This record gives sequence, C-alpha cells and structure tokens, in this order.
Amino acid sequence: RETGLHQRDEPQMDFMYCSGAATEVLKFGSCQLHSEHKVLFLIIPGNPGVVGFYRTFMQTLHAMFRYQYPVWAVSHAGHCVPPTSMDMVDDASSAEEDDVFGLNGQIEHKLAFLRTHVPKETSLVLVGHSIGCYIILEMMKRNPELKVLKAVMLFPTIERMAETPQGKVLTPVLCHMRYLAYLPLFLLSLLPDNIKAGLIKLVLGGISTLDSSVIQPTVGLLSGDSAANAMYMGGQEMRKVLERDNITIKKNLDKLIFYYGATDHWCPVQYYHDIKLDFPHGDFRLCENGFRHAFVLDAGRDVAKMVVEWIRGDLTR
Repeated sequence: RETGLHQRDEPQMDFMYCSGAATEVLKFGSCQLHSEHKVLFLIIPGNPGVVGFYRTFMQTLHAMFRYQYPVWAVSHAGHCVPPTSMDMVDDASSAEEDDVFGLNGQIEHKLAFLRTHVPKETSLVLVGHSIGCYIILEMMKRNPELKVLKAVMLFPTIERMAETPQGKVLTPVLCHMRYLAYLPLFLLSLLPDNIKAGLIKLVLGGISTLDSSVIQPTVGLLSGDSAANAMYMGGQEMRKVLERDNITIKKNLDKLIFYYGATDHWCPVQYYHDIKLDFPHGDFRLCENGFRHAFVLDAGRDVAKMVVEWIRGDLTR
C-alpha cells in the first residue's frame, strides 16, 4: 500500500510541442484524461513559467483532495529545457510569425494545450500565479466555452504592471536593456550544473525556509534560451498589461477568487482596494501571512492548503 501512495505523489514530466514550441507539463495523478475525469486542476505559472517551481504546491493540492483530481501545470512556451532530442521550436518561421514566446502567443499556447490535451467536458479549476492570472482572464475571454468551475488568482498582475514599484525598476531593463543581460546569461549557461546550483543557493540563501525543490528548476532556467524567452515575455508584459479587464471579471465574478499580497511590489495593496470598490460582491482576499509574491520559494505548501479551503465546497457540491 505504501508504494501506491508513494507513486501517487510522484509526478510525471511530459515534453511536447504546443503551438510549435517546446512545452513541459508536470502531472500529478492521471497522465491522460478520460471521460471519468470530471475535474482537472491546471496551474498557469507566473514568469518565468517553469513548472518545477510549483511542485510542492501541486503535490499538496493533489494530496489534500485525496488524489481524486489530476493536478497539472503547463509551462510557458520556451521557458523549459527540452530533452536533447527536442529543439526549442519545431518550426522556427511559424513560431516567429505567431510570436509564440510573446504574451499573446503564450495565451494562445494555453488555449491550444487545452484543445489538444483536455476533453471539452472536463471541468477546470484554473490556478494562476502573477501573470498567469492575466493569461487566465484572457483565456476565459477568448474562449467562453471553457468549463471553468473556479479560477484562483494568486498575487494577480492583471493591471498597470509598469506602474508598480517592481515594474518601474524592471521596465527599462526588460524593454530597452534586455540584450545586455544576454551575455552574462550565456556565460552562466556554460557553467556546470553543480556550480549553478551553488550560486542559486547563495542568492536565495537569505530565505531560511527555502523549498529545496526549486533549486533544480532554477538551474534549468539558466541553461539555455529559457531565461531570454522569459525576459522577452516580461518586456511585453510591461507594455501590454495596462487596464484591468473589468468586462471579463464581471462576466465571471462568481468563479473568481483573488488573493493579493500585503507587501507585493508587483501588485500594490492599493490595487486590492481598487478592485474591491469596483466589485463589492467579488471574492477578494488580502494576505495576512506575509507570503512573498514568489510564494513557491518557501510557502508552496501553505498557499496550497489555503486554496483547498477556499474551493473545497465548490468541488463537493
């Protein structure tokens, strides 16, 4: 019996081309969906969109719902390190034409993933983190047919990103000086993985309860084009995430749960107060636990436990 439990907690990594770009999918529970799978949890990551960062968070969700529902996370196009047998894109000219690594391309990439890998009748619990929340709102807007039971928005960057404290610092870097970062990134990518891991531990050393499962995915991020693709997408976020999409929020208000950080430099508390004023009947929560924007670094388990409490009722009706 023990081995059965252990296997249920061991995820599978799948690599595929989606929208012509290398995509990594981390799967807890069933690796293929059939008609008996009524509900799928799908994690839409922040940026960088590396699924390995969400491992502890997903594992906790999966276990707390007693392994009933598959929990998947889909990487952003080009933010993963594909196996040696795969290139980053399977058709460079069409990837460029569709701008698959850009923000719009990433939204279309998630819709393409659902079309290809998730049966239409499967209900979705979408969990977005940071820019993943913006992507979810866009998915719901572009495909109103999606069967979304709930969409949980964690630390949502869905408006005025360039005006935030972090946005003001990073906008010039991401939009105008991105290429300056490519040389150090390239040099870093040449280092052996164990040295990269050591550097990452050094940089994240101040986090006393660091989740060690994030080290390896970070090593991957520094290994090829992934970090450059993430920066390219980040530059577009600063230019494109401007006005909050109140129309889509209003249409789906009963399905949405927003969780704002109390000290989030990507998403000031003012944004929480603003959205609450505009939607007095919405479900908006302000963090009381001091979780950081990049909660996966040290609070994946705690945030997952909260999410389970919020949505348990919707799944057992």
